[in-house]
Amino acid sequence: MATNAFEELVEDFEFIEDWEDRYRHVIELGKAMEPLDEALKVPATKVDGCASQVWLHVQIEDGVFRFEGDSDAMIVKGLIAVLQKLYSDLAVSAVLKVDARAEMARLGLNEHLSSQRSNGLRAMIERIRETAQNNC
Repeated sequence: MATNAFEELVEDFEFIEDWEDRYRHVIELGKAMEPLDEALKVPATKVDGCASQVWLHVQIEDGVFRFEGDSDAMIVKGLIAVLQKLYSDLAVSAVLKVDARAEMARLGLNEHLSSQRSNGLRAMIERIRETAQNNC
């Protein structure tokens, strides 16, 4: 269960065969994101468990889940952009039904991220799921 934006990303990745090109594409997604307002980079939005600095600011309006994020590492910022495509604009209850690991595997990301990056990605997904769970 993925958003249309994520399905489009999966289609893009199908045409990118080389992992290094996929990695660059993820970085480009991060570069295209608007930076998170400095006022939102507070302990409450900081994600623990990431090797780099990561902040996720969730907004739930009329039962629709959206979030902004930022990181001091370009690849992590790109992963935030990927997660936005996966989760943003879903109903809060639908966020909990997303199998993020399976969806990320469709991009071929699971086997190419370092263990630190994989741990950070898991921490971001856990934060998203916890927030959705607390707002159901």
